[in-house]
Amino acid sequence: MRGVWHTERVKSAEEELMAVVPPGSLMRKAAFGVATHALRLLSGRRRVTLLVGAGNNGGDALWAGYFLRRRGVAVSAVLLAPEKAHAEGLAAFRRAGGRITDQVGTPDLVVDGIVGLSARGPLRPDAAALVSSVNAPILAVDLPSGIDPDTGEISGPHVRAHTTVTFGCLKPVHALADCGEVHLVDIGLRPSDPDFVLLDRSDITWPVPGPSDDKYTQGVTGVAAGSSTYPGAAVLSTGAAVLATSGMVRYAGPAADAIRARWPETICTGSITDAGRVQAWVVGPGMGTGSSSAEVLRFVLDAGVPVIADADAITLLASTPSLWDARDPDAALVLTPHDREFERLAGPVGADRVAAARKAAQRFNAVVLLKGHRTVVAAPDGRALVNSATSSWPATAGSGDVLSGIIGALLASGLDPFLAAGYAAYAHVLAAELGADGAPVPASGLMEAVPDAIRSLRVAP
Repeated sequence: MRGVWHTERVKSAEEELMAVVPPGSLMRKAAFGVATHALRLLSGRRRVTLLVGAGNNGGDALWAGYFLRRRGVAVSAVLLAPEKAHAEGLAAFRRAGGRITDQVGTPDLVVDGIVGLSARGPLRPDAAALVSSVNAPILAVDLPSGIDPDTGEISGPHVRAHTTVTFGCLKPVHALADCGEVHLVDIGLRPSDPDFVLLDRSDITWPVPGPSDDKYTQGVTGVAAGSSTYPGAAVLSTGAAVLATSGMVRYAGPAADAIRARWPETICTGSITDAGRVQAWVVGPGMGTGSSSAEVLRFVLDAGVPVIADADAITLLASTPSLWDARDPDAALVLTPHDREFERLAGPVGADRVAAARKAAQRFNAVVLLKGHRTVVAAPDGRALVNSATSSWPATAGSGDVLSGIIGALLASGLDPFLAAGYAAYAHVLAAELGADGAPVPASGLMEAVPDAIRSLRVAP
């Protein structure tokens, strides 16, 4: 897992490091990394414009310009605050033959050194005007200017970076906002434990049957979903649980006939009380919010096994607080709201999605998976991870039903609920990418790509 650190902790670690290294060495090392990646992007072309703000971020850009000049690149710098430009960096840039200008011009690459980790809010008008005139790829120093470094919030004009080069460690902006390709330059920075993590493919070990397993030991997933109005939600959730390597899937609800027709390997009943024993329940997708659905949710919460509550189940928990009383306090609960469902349950998400998910996880003593292009998973013990989508294909009707089924299968296998939610989110994005293959993919296509996604991950019997 790749760690992500909030900026205040990064600044403290930088101060400690600067106290034991020669003055200016960290900036020159960081700038050399920027110049190296700039040369890669230039691919033989020779014109670069630096957008230089005040302070150290502008200093990084100026020193990068110095290194580029020494490699024969024509480099111009636009100083947004000439009187506050980094003195040593500017002097080095001038010595190397760098040119000061007031126009972006027509470069092959632009380096964004406008603001750094201390800045908040959108670009100021003069900077925004310069950025709007750019017609070349932009390489951002540390982060794209105008995006909040700790929340990824975009509240106005900002830089849209092709590439971001950051130093020492990843910051929240790199996980929570579009920073283009992110490259990490090692400058010897070693902060303490990260604030949250990003999952890598190598982190995931998917549970699959071993030589001594049978349909019961691999995990039996129960699905309480769908209705006469929305039978498809049940088909998608159940199918995802089947394809995500459940040993057996039991379906209980009014869509039993549709389930039998699509998934003959499932055990179907019309009533939740007749479903039989399971190791985890999926509840909520497409089941409605009437009194009968509330009783189904009450039964599931009291069953003493892990539960993944999605869609209508979340709405019911938000509108009928007494349902919480039915919950077995020893059984894990995973909640999977999108932003509007989250607001019903816990109030507005706000700009800091990680903090909002963490707060809700502690409040409800549940794992919270906050859906979005950057999905956040938070556990009651404070752990958090972010999973970034590689495309927007999952933003389609029924996609969340598929995710619920995948989580249910992992919960039934006995996996830690926090990891179950994180692994499922990763596989869900991967399945969407594989199923789309460059074209729009419906939720059914995403579901059918789940086995291919799992095959591309490490498996563990």
